[in-house]
Amino acid sequence: MNATASGAVDFTGTAPAVGSWNVRWIHGTPPRSPARDPPLQVHPYEEHTYILRQSKDVSFEAPFLYLLLGNRRALLLDSGATADPRRFPLRTTVDALLEAWQRQHSRPEYSLVVAHSHGHGDHVAGDGQFSGRPNTSVVGRDLPSVLHFFELSGDGSRPAEFDLGGRILDVFAIPGHQAASIAVYDRWTRLLFTGDTVYPGRLYVRDMPAFRASLGRLVDFAKAHPVSAVLGGHIEMSERPGVDYPLGARYQPHELPLPMDPGRLEAVRHGAEAAQQPGVLTFPDFAIYHLPCSGAMFRSYLRGVGSNLRYRMGWS
Repeated sequence: MNATASGAVDFTGTAPAVGSWNVRWIHGTPPRSPARDPPLQVHPYEEHTYILRQSKDVSFEAPFLYLLLGNRRALLLDSGATADPRRFPLRTTVDALLEAWQRQHSRPEYSLVVAHSHGHGDHVAGDGQFSGRPNTSVVGRDLPSVLHFFELSGDGSRPAEFDLGGRILDVFAIPGHQAASIAVYDRWTRLLFTGDTVYPGRLYVRDMPAFRASLGRLVDFAKAHPVSAVLGGHIEMSERPGVDYPLGARYQPHELPLPMDPGRLEAVRHGAEAAQQPGVLTFPDFAIYHLPCSGAMFRSYLRGVGSNLRYRMGWS
């Protein structure tokens, strides 16, 4: 760790912070198992960066959340799929991580920003746990609130810097999945966070022209900046090429890894260009759902019902 004379962390080194992928994510418990996953898994990617995953025992969505700490404030990107702190103790978990970091780095004055990769319910449900928390800002989930908070001009397509205190993030709009979707690039770790726009799973596209433009923006950004990995909001694809775990699945023992190579952005862009009509296009490590495609959505729902029935009956 590099530190200045004041004890502040130096986040401006030329080499990226090297993080650890030595982790096995909680992915649901086997059918009829008496054990249960913890409601929230915490992985220290490196000492200033935490990756959290919500348990499938709490919500089948099992979203990933990201906590990035700078010298002056921290950013929590997404707040999960469950509001009830008794079932999903997000705030107490985040508070404990921040308090430990503050003690180690002598930062008695510290603030928290709770923002979102986009405004869908499985990424914003935990916002209320931070209501009334001192020195905390919860960014609104609508596009005007996002543009205003991050000082994104125009349509937000041009990246704006967001300073956590020596740790600079680049934020820009990537609509298509949802109007308020954003990408966040961390210059310290060189991680690029893409929410539900790019991840190993079913990419639901509500505005295909905007989605294609956003993928072009992501590809161009990754060509111009060093990206160590692309991180999305979920994992839904299995290790079998082109085979996903169905909607609502509670157990995913053979899911794909979370980190994606930057080349995945180009693959999704080509997939979006090929998706000329509503429907589903399946690729080895993602699927594009060009909405509306009610038939495909209904079939996905039925697969999920069957999967959960087998799970409840204890069938693997």
